[in-house]
Amino acid sequence: MNDANGSGIAGRITAALRQDRTGGLLLIAAAAVALLWANSPWSASYDAVREYTFGPSGLHLRLSTEVWAADGLLALFFFLVGNELKQEFVTGPLRDPRQAVVPIVAAACGALVPAAIFLGITAGDPDAGGGWGIPMATDVAFALAVLALVGRHLPPALRTFLLTLAVVDDLIAIVVIAVFYTASIAVAPLLIAVALLGLFGWLQQSRVLDETRVGRWLIYPPLAVAIWTLTHASGIHATIAGVAMGVLMRTRRRPTETLDPSHRMERLLRPLVMGVALPVFALSAAGVSFDGFATIITSPVATGVIVGLIGGKLVGILGGAWLTTRLTRARLDPSLSWMDIVGMCQLAAIGFTVSLLIAELSYPAHETLLAQAKSGVLIGSIAAVGLAVVVLGARNRHYRAQAERPGIAHTGEDA
Repeated sequence: MNDANGSGIAGRITAALRQDRTGGLLLIAAAAVALLWANSPWSASYDAVREYTFGPSGLHLRLSTEVWAADGLLALFFFLVGNELKQEFVTGPLRDPRQAVVPIVAAACGALVPAAIFLGITAGDPDAGGGWGIPMATDVAFALAVLALVGRHLPPALRTFLLTLAVVDDLIAIVVIAVFYTASIAVAPLLIAVALLGLFGWLQQSRVLDETRVGRWLIYPPLAVAIWTLTHASGIHATIAGVAMGVLMRTRRRPTETLDPSHRMERLLRPLVMGVALPVFALSAAGVSFDGFATIITSPVATGVIVGLIGGKLVGILGGAWLTTRLTRARLDPSLSWMDIVGMCQLAAIGFTVSLLIAELSYPAHETLLAQAKSGVLIGSIAAVGLAVVVLGARNRHYRAQAERPGIAHTGEDA
């Protein structure tokens, strides 16, 4: 009886953890704990936990808890993101190039405009200008979590738009890190990682491992670890390995399969990612010491980050998407309205992960500028969450009311 009950409870927990809403609650709760802990009298213990190092030194993987969470655990989340994006491009609405191009162009504009705003605000200080990459990136984990919490009745196409935009946005930011914020790239590990990624993709499409499940478990986990390790050793942010492997997953089911590899891995990994990886990452990344509003008001760096995130993302994403639909044959998904995109722009202004990473790389020798940049990321991201809740909350109520009216077509065009 106990075993049955335990199995039932475990099954319900697993099912709950497959939902973005549950993962979002855990993620936000962990971030709140991190903020309170980092700004409490016990902040020294928080720093000690985050800076504790472990791992095999021989493989150059003796890393801090913070790095393991950001580069290791978060790679699992980015695998799911890349995997889901692959599904959308192969079998979902993004298989239509006219719809796929809109979030891609919007992501590019949403990265460039914040960087330009930051450079404009910090133009008088040559030391501060190096942080232009800080407001470029979207924290896809936090953005999807907030969307899941406030948008139960929003069109599914909005999540797909945000997912596409956030992944492209982060890829742009990672390229920026590799080109402008990385002292050197180790070419040999990078080339081997690319070769192993090719092997990973070939195995997905071939039938070599179809005969036995044991073969898959003997090959794929070590191969994935090797790809991640080599990507990390190359100097490129290791989460890119997760995205790449996710995109290479096979999404079409063969006659002998009950589930294709893409959906099978999503079902297996999502509870682990939502229940462990994302909360641990949030606990390690969100603990930013807040310097106070007086510092923010007088700091071009913090102001540049805040305005770049809040204003730059809105202008860049909304403007890029609108111009794309006006100047080309591309179109916005018919279930969405432009007001939905306005709310999504605020979600895209949540910067945490990559923004904090770029801040560390921008001001390695300027503790004051680094503290101001992190405070700007914190305030800008919190403000973005608040604005997104207001706008998307109103849109959610609109769609809920629309769904309750019989005979009304459920689109965003009447908003």
